Amino acid sequence: MANVAVIGAQWGDEGKGKVVDWLASRAEIVVRFQGGHNAGHTLVVGDKTYKLSLLPSGIVRGKLGVIGNGVVLDPDALLGEIAKVREQGLEVGPHNLRIADTVPLILPLHPALDQARERARGGDKIGTTGRGIGPAYEDKVGRRAIRLCDLAEPETLSAKLDELLLHHNALLTGLGAPLFDKAPLLDKLLALAPLLLPYAEPVWERLDAARKEGRRILFEGAQAVMLDVDHGTYPYVTSSNTVAGNAAAGSGVGPDAIGLVLGIAKAYATRVGSGPFPSELHDAIGERLGERGREFGTVTGRKRRCGWFDAAMVRQAVKLGGVQGLVLTKLDVLDGLEELKICVGYRVDGQEMNRLPPGMKAQAAAEPIYEVMEGWAGSTMGARSYAELPAQAVKYVRRIEELVEAPVMMLSTSPDRDDTIALRDPFAG
Repeated sequence: MANVAVIGAQWGDEGKGKVVDWLASRAEIVVRFQGGHNAGHTLVVGDKTYKLSLLPSGIVRGKLGVIGNGVVLDPDALLGEIAKVREQGLEVGPHNLRIADTVPLILPLHPALDQARERARGGDKIGTTGRGIGPAYEDKVGRRAIRLCDLAEPETLSAKLDELLLHHNALLTGLGAPLFDKAPLLDKLLALAPLLLPYAEPVWERLDAARKEGRRILFEGAQAVMLDVDHGTYPYVTSSNTVAGNAAAGSGVGPDAIGLVLGIAKAYATRVGSGPFPSELHDAIGERLGERGREFGTVTGRKRRCGWFDAAMVRQAVKLGGVQGLVLTKLDVLDGLEELKICVGYRVDGQEMNRLPPGMKAQAAAEPIYEVMEGWAGSTMGARSYAELPAQAVKYVRRIEELVEAPVMMLSTSPDRDDTIALRDPFAG
């Protein structure tokens, strides 16, 4: 049996939580390999709704969850999330959650810097969540991050805080923001040590052993390909690599361990925050998509921008992300629309393009080229087989497959985990 990696094929918020939850029933270990608590997954299980930001979604299924070294970890956010799901009846502890001992930590100075920078940008804000993700990744590559393993070495921790504060307080001074003192930070981290260290281990060893035992591993991505720091709509991106290739580096396994790569895409398109969005709708249809799709960010609560499905962008994400099959979500949101449009390319300064250009100005100027399709009058809500779908809905799905050059392996037709049409078992390889 193969392993599976799940990544977003648009700008995030594609419904990965439900898909990962469904796949977790077939997996034995679920691994988060990048991002932080700026990403959110909503899981609907019976009459309970779980909103997860750091915990791997497999926790809800009773599977082992692993937070890999590619994640940046906010200790307060993690402990708060654990407490919240415990109140909902889920038991979380070192027996079912393991964290890479080398994971970098997000400290209070990181969101402070993040928010101060956004204020300084004024009207040119990137639209970050303000949770310190970017500054934490900067410290990681700058070789000054506080890592989980450092909590076991108080002298190391103290020395590294000196270096960290030298850097951050200089930046905060320039931005006119309050500075941080060492003593409270050191005390806070020493108090966190006994709470966090029981979860810590070299998770790469556990994953290597699991592979040798033939156990199925699900790699759970956050955000999406078009928010990748290298390949997305830069600078309106996240601060990590979101493509499936990073599942290896972000969890400590070889690239051959990743297995099948599934890309998640909505049957339309959404985006949170600033940045280009060629197929965005500013009309009644856009409002309808937002209302029917309940398009509000899981983490921030921000209203999502909505638009037509962008096949040119998803095709680009398929190629960049190594996507071998698509999961199409929220098909039911399109029910009842008389006419549908699919973006098949762009017009930039009079020239037609089949991909998004790299430059900021060109991306902002990109105009969509649409292909128009007939909508359907029937309902797709809750369908669990192709036979239950209106004929025109099937045509829409087939056309998306042709345009993005990848097969649709699964369809989601409601928030319920069981309202899923599985055309192929991803773990079958």
